[in-house]
Amino acid sequence: MSLTIAETAVRTGLTAHTLRYYERDGLMLTVDRSTTGHRRYTEGDLEWIAMITRLRRTGMPIRDVRRYAELVRSGDGTEAERMRILQRHREIVRAELDETRQHLDLIERKIEWYAGRAGDCG
Repeated sequence: MSLTIAETAVRTGLTAHTLRYYERDGLMLTVDRSTTGHRRYTEGDLEWIAMITRLRRTGMPIRDVRRYAELVRSGDGTEAERMRILQRHREIVRAELDETRQHLDLIERKIEWYAGRAGDCG
């Protein structure tokens, strides 16, 4: 399977501009080119794009995503550092989830309070 940048944009929900930026900024592993020089994305590229998109959407800084990509490109022997990057990020995401749960709990309590008062009005 080989996809153009436009097809990849549709499949990933990213713009072609973002895909080019990811490649230019060192976030992509490798992107093959056709004989005419056009980018050709594989299923593996789509999986990688999904990974870095999730890392970014969960707040991982570009420099950390770039470092992670560099380590993956470097291959064997970098797994321990890759794992440390992901473990650090996991802790940040967990803390944010805990905070969001606390916000949701407060909202739920307030809704319950209003629901109880709505019965008094009618």
